[in-house]
Amino acid sequence: MTVQRVRGRLEQAEAAAPRARHAAPLGRPVLTVAILTFRRPEQLRANLQAVSLRVREALEAVEPRILVVDNDPAGSARPVVDAVRRDAEASHGIRIAYAHEPRPGIPAARNRALDESAGSRLLAFIDDDEIPQPGWLTALVDVWRESEADAVMGRVVAQLPEGVEPWVASSEFFHRASRETGTLLPAAATGNLLLDLRSVRRAGLRFDESLGLTGGEDTIFTRLLVRAGGRIVWCQESVTLDPVVPERTTRDWVRRRAFAHGNTLQHTRERLAPTPALRVRARLGGLAGGPARIVLGAARHAWGVCTRDPVRQQRGESQVRRGWGVLTAAMGHRFEEYRRREAER
Repeated sequence: MTVQRVRGRLEQAEAAAPRARHAAPLGRPVLTVAILTFRRPEQLRANLQAVSLRVREALEAVEPRILVVDNDPAGSARPVVDAVRRDAEASHGIRIAYAHEPRPGIPAARNRALDESAGSRLLAFIDDDEIPQPGWLTALVDVWRESEADAVMGRVVAQLPEGVEPWVASSEFFHRASRETGTLLPAAATGNLLLDLRSVRRAGLRFDESLGLTGGEDTIFTRLLVRAGGRIVWCQESVTLDPVVPERTTRDWVRRRAFAHGNTLQHTRERLAPTPALRVRARLGGLAGGPARIVLGAARHAWGVCTRDPVRQQRGESQVRRGWGVLTAAMGHRFEEYRRREAER
């Protein structure tokens, strides 16, 4: 683990905002790994089996438990959890708990994970379709210990199926950023995230359940954590693989996702504005910034057509779609990306 790099990157932040952190001896803190799931039994089975192995690697550093939060009103994940639990507890001694959260929406399930982790010092979120790689959890915990951060975010690497056309494969949604371990982050996604629950409780944070159909609750949660004085750092050594299903390898999906991303981005900016005046400023920024993205994206796409460059074409069109998302959000429209899924409930 690159401890020196972590310490070096955090020295300036500590000097600017010193505060007491892990004052008491850490020992082996209780850690809950939370897996949120909704009607994906096969992916959950593979994920749960892999998580059980990775948790076993961290037994010397933490007292781990696994929590599955089933967001299906019918409780469809219970048979999968029961089957994997018997094997995990018999062979590895790993505890797996099941919680049924029938209230629809990812934020409600995340809050249930917070509630079920009342006796834990640490909470790690991982998506139910991800496969954690060797060292995934130990790397998160090591960086948390050495950096004394309030949250640690790891890498999520998309795995595209074979035969995906270059236009789709070039989307930034499948190429997530990598950074040096210890890099400070202004916000984080929850696909591979470790939270220090003492910091979360001190700040009184919960996930905003009004965002169940639109998304963006993780961005708001982590930005509020930073606003409360918390620090989020990057861990390059913690890796999960995210197999991309064929339904997400179409042009229509990429276009819809780009629009949704822009829409959520603008709504998040407005919701995070602490005063009415700053909310107006954020909205005006969207009314100006949205059209600017559209114009720049159209020019980028046109250049891609002229040069027969599918990557530039895709990036340009996605920029246009994102710009429309920003503009419509600034005009008061909330795009409910997850409505179709919620309707199935």
